[in-house]
Amino acid sequence: MSLGTQPPGRRERNKQDKLERIVAAASELFAKHGIDEVTTQQIAEQADIGTGTLFLYAKTKGELLLLVQNGHYARALEAGRARAFDEPDTLAAVLAIVRPIVDCNRQQIDNGRTYLREMVFGDPTEPHHAAALGIVLQTEEAIAGVLARDPGVAPDAAATLAHVLSAIMFVTMAASVNSALSVEELVADISRQMGVVLPPPLV
Repeated sequence: MSLGTQPPGRRERNKQDKLERIVAAASELFAKHGIDEVTTQQIAEQADIGTGTLFLYAKTKGELLLLVQNGHYARALEAGRARAFDEPDTLAAVLAIVRPIVDCNRQQIDNGRTYLREMVFGDPTEPHHAAALGIVLQTEEAIAGVLARDPGVAPDAAATLAHVLSAIMFVTMAASVNSALSVEELVADISRQMGVVLPPPLV
């Protein structure tokens, strides 16, 4: 057996097992109570580890939320990308990408808004923050791919326009004034804003 195909050792398996328990515990507690009502001690106890061990995986509660939510957002983006593939209308295709992300963000409103705040203002050198910013970049790339199909969008403008559209989505989700809006209302608001920015369809 070559070194490249050797199974992970006991230490790595133990680390992965603890990580999975932490993610499961934090995910359940955050979903049930919201991030503000959950302590790191509660997460550690539910994961059956010490608090010191917990901090080896995430230094703050905000980083724990990023650890939990990054996977959810990545899956939402993949679902949106798949839905957009066969959608010929540009705005409809962009919204196909957007909707699962909005739905993911609104599963628990306080958690969703805290996640966006941590994403923007957290330490970009911290691995969970870096992963969150990577999801933002992947979202922009997915939107740029849709825009590149539109003959009304100049090829060299697709990435910049995708950045603008992504910002519309994330700012609309994060805004306090929108905290009571449903997924449908948020998507409708995002659609209105994007419709102003996007070029009209070519006839």
